[in-house]
Amino acid sequence: MVTIKFFTNGGFGENTYILSDESKSCIIIDPGCYQKVEEEEIKNYISENNLKVEKIVNTHCHIDHVLGNYTMKKAYNAPIYIPENEVEVLKAVPLFAPMWGFPAYQEQEPDFLIKREQKTIEFGNTTLEILYVPGHSPGHLAYYHKEEKFCINGDVLFRMSVGRTDLPGGNHSQLMDSIRNVMYQLPDDVTVYCGHGDETTIGFEKKHNPFCRVN
Repeated sequence: MVTIKFFTNGGFGENTYILSDESKSCIIIDPGCYQKVEEEEIKNYISENNLKVEKIVNTHCHIDHVLGNYTMKKAYNAPIYIPENEVEVLKAVPLFAPMWGFPAYQEQEPDFLIKREQKTIEFGNTTLEILYVPGHSPGHLAYYHKEEKFCINGDVLFRMSVGRTDLPGGNHSQLMDSIRNVMYQLPDDVTVYCGHGDETTIGFEKKHNPFCRVN
């Protein structure tokens, strides 16, 4: 069984997720921690639960989702995985980090690129399906657990909203396609854990999301 723990970081209100299973292995998804207190909160949870960080994984590489890549890599020496089509997005972060109020941002090169054709990613005894859902950013991925019916979807689908597409590499029609033809193809009772805000379900969004409703 997978345990899901999230931490909400900084002015962006970005959600960092730690997924662990009975093996005590875990992955960190989208470490957005920048302040020391945010880092320590995550580290304390990992230590108190005797977890071993196996991987650090990004759904996409906008600044609010990668602020903690360096510190988590330094703390746990776990490999960092990013989507292959997010390399240029990640490279741009140091250029504008000071303008966004993050002058101490430290760049961290990824260890592995998740290829478009890669179907799964694993940690401990757990296998997550990889969903290709571009639009908010060029190579955005989501991570889906079919048996336990949850999806870590980054900034694709939110409760009663969708990801913005006005940033470089964003594409509104592509985002709508990703939601309708990938996310909305999941069962209605799948819980969607979002990059910002509260979780939701596929069924709820299909009925009530004002940006992408299915009648």
